[in-house]
Amino acid sequence: MDNQTERPGEGGDPAAAMTRLIEALYPICRSITGEGLRQSLRLIAREIPLSLVEVPTGTRLFDWTVPREWNVREAYIATPGGQRVVDFARSNLHLLQYSVPVDRIVERNELLRHLHTLPETPDWIPYRTAYYREDWGFCLSQRQAEGLTEQHYRVVIDSTLAPGHLTYGELVLPGARAEEVLISCHSCHPSLANDNLSGMAVATMLARRLMARKRRLTYRFLFIPGTIGALAWLAANETVVPRVTHGLVLSCLGDSAPLTYKQSRRGDAAIDRIAAHVLQASGEPHRIAPFTPYGYDERQYCSPGFDMPVGCLMRSPNGTFPEYHTSADNLDFLRPAALAGSLEALARIVEVIEGDGTYLNLSPKGEPQLGKRGLYRPIGGKKEAGGGADQMALLWVLNLADGRHSLLDTAERAGMPFAAIRAAADALIEKELLAPAAG
Repeated sequence: MDNQTERPGEGGDPAAAMTRLIEALYPICRSITGEGLRQSLRLIAREIPLSLVEVPTGTRLFDWTVPREWNVREAYIATPGGQRVVDFARSNLHLLQYSVPVDRIVERNELLRHLHTLPETPDWIPYRTAYYREDWGFCLSQRQAEGLTEQHYRVVIDSTLAPGHLTYGELVLPGARAEEVLISCHSCHPSLANDNLSGMAVATMLARRLMARKRRLTYRFLFIPGTIGALAWLAANETVVPRVTHGLVLSCLGDSAPLTYKQSRRGDAAIDRIAAHVLQASGEPHRIAPFTPYGYDERQYCSPGFDMPVGCLMRSPNGTFPEYHTSADNLDFLRPAALAGSLEALARIVEVIEGDGTYLNLSPKGEPQLGKRGLYRPIGGKKEAGGGADQMALLWVLNLADGRHSLLDTAERAGMPFAAIRAAADALIEKELLAPAAG
């Protein structure tokens, strides 16, 4: 396949593949509706078999309603001489999202009331929205704003607000069991690399990995516009909600901060335990944060009427890094190694979800003799070294395989990585010393 037709996510290096995908998505002006969102989802659909779901304007979603569809052709502020001093074509952050159409001459003082800047970082452009009110505006750097000294300017916003659709992407990867794992990421921000595109890229790469393996559970991936997209999915899938046994919202996974896991509303859901165990066992700095009803779409999935077991995996939480919702959240802000590390953490979480189970020791009276089965070191009395950890995993699994303790329980109690416990269980099953517990 030549470079002109190569898909952005193809390639053997996951970090490079995710970076290429983000680079392809970055220039597109996404919003909660519109062609930019659909274009982004179609690009993702070149990587994974994503289905696009359309929800018409006016559809009731609990206490919300799908808004009119917003699309933009061009937008700019020009001097009386015709020079464009602020131009949507240079940065899609320049336009207040959901700005209504405008084409008129305005006085400087009126224009200033419709401008958004960041005086504390005078070279950055803020990202601002007006989804659910009729307004117009421009976002620009403080230095640009200070250069607007003319008494009049022409403002042009060639946009449409009309009946249309909200669009989201969905991929279901069936497993041997009906229980589902929900992976959700918001896909509605324009050129913001960490807060938006990192989650989309990591979710896409995780889906590609899962497509290539046998799955015990069913995996459902959602690429949705924030808040309204989650509500649209929930409104149409209330019968699916009880099948979701684990869930993760993905966001801000490409910056240099350590990983943070925000717990579900329940605080003790299986996904909360699994994420905490994986992060702790990694030996890397990390943070476990309690649930709060603010953030990303975990607050919709964890609303009291649903109370789903959904947490949020991120690096820097929303609003905690200076680049958040600004033009500084650009491609240079991303760290490929951070993207790769986020993907690997997710892969380890999936391994626990897939590999956990409850077992019975088939020789429970005293320790079974492991040496004659080739599972124990041949010379006794030596200090534990090298393979000692594996032998301790064998002993822990045998001791707690009573039909009541899961392998995750064992890993937590032993203070060992789940992978070591799972490997020990597999070895014991092969030697017919362990069997799945009934049910």
